[in-house]
Amino acid sequence: MSLNFLLQINTVTDTVVKSVPQQIVTAPKVDELTLLTLIMKGGPIMIPIFLLLIIGIYVFIERYITIKKALRVESNFMNNIRDFIHEGKIDAARALCKGSTSSISKMIEKGISRIGRPLKEIEEAIENVGKFEIYQLEKNLAILSIVAGIAPMFGFIGTIIGVIKIFYDISLSSDVSIGTVSAGLYTKMVSSAAGLMVGILAFVCYHWLNIMLDKMIHRLEKNAIEFIDLLQEPTK
Repeated sequence: MSLNFLLQINTVTDTVVKSVPQQIVTAPKVDELTLLTLIMKGGPIMIPIFLLLIIGIYVFIERYITIKKALRVESNFMNNIRDFIHEGKIDAARALCKGSTSSISKMIEKGISRIGRPLKEIEEAIENVGKFEIYQLEKNLAILSIVAGIAPMFGFIGTIIGVIKIFYDISLSSDVSIGTVSAGLYTKMVSSAAGLMVGILAFVCYHWLNIMLDKMIHRLEKNAIEFIDLLQEPTK
């Protein structure tokens, strides 16, 4: 009797449960914040900042390759030049210089072409070529300096635009909630961060290339002095 009663209760309970509509609770969908989405939230001011980034990267890579190529010279280059000059093989020395594209070889070639003239004239010829080579290597470096200076300024303009947008949105809704000011805050913070990052990157690249140029100048001076010294050495 009691067993039948319990079975009837279970049957009624199952029927009630099945009759109640099942509600599936789903978590609210959260939009994923990708890098592209974050950049777009920075507003139109991100366009000039992005262009400055492209210009800075292009100038750095182009100058880096050029300076690296100018620095490349054989380790025994000056020893071979000394041997050729002491043996009187001037044409062979000039041919060796022409076979290289480095700034040092161009400078030494000019000095070799002036052999037989007064030493002062040879020194001036070498110095002039050295100055011209440095000028060629420094070309467009000022662009990196400009990018490093104005990229943070564009970021600051983005900050001002973001603040204006915040007050404008508040004036429309008369509400100071996060939802109201978030668009302006995104523009303010993203543009500022982007401008600073581009400026810092250009600043580092500019000084990196200047360090390479200083190394190049020291090498030119060292080889110029070595060449003048070997002209004054007694022939064997």
